[in-house]
Amino acid sequence: MLFSGEPGTKVSARSELEKKIERKRRELADLRAKKREAEIYIAALEDALKVLPRDGVNTGGADAVLRPGGNAALARAAILKRGEALHIDDLLGAMGKEVSRQNRLSVSGALAAYVRKNEIFTRPAPNTFGLVELESMGSSEEDVPF
Repeated sequence: MLFSGEPGTKVSARSELEKKIERKRRELADLRAKKREAEIYIAALEDALKVLPRDGVNTGGADAVLRPGGNAALARAAILKRGEALHIDDLLGAMGKEVSRQNRLSVSGALAAYVRKNEIFTRPAPNTFGLVELESMGSSEEDVPF
């Protein structure tokens, strides 16, 4: 077909190939444009997600927010086990950590970040940490007048 000997056959084959190349280039440009649009859409969704509160905030689903094995997760488990707010020294003991200045500062600092955001942990007294979820369960009993 390419070399059939007919005049113009080579030219028409060449022009057909050039047309196919041009079509693929247009198709590729369209795909790149769609990719750009998809990336912009994803970025917009991620920006919107940053504005929304995390799941588990101020609820019992704190495990979804806390890193397993981290100080905050260990502290939450210790407080839940006792069912009441704990002084930092008692909390460190319940977490299996040595009661030292360094550990007190480390754990208090980690929990204080959640307290400032009013997420997961509360500070009912100095150096004492509790859980929002425990306070919300206990508040209904305390509201009953005698």
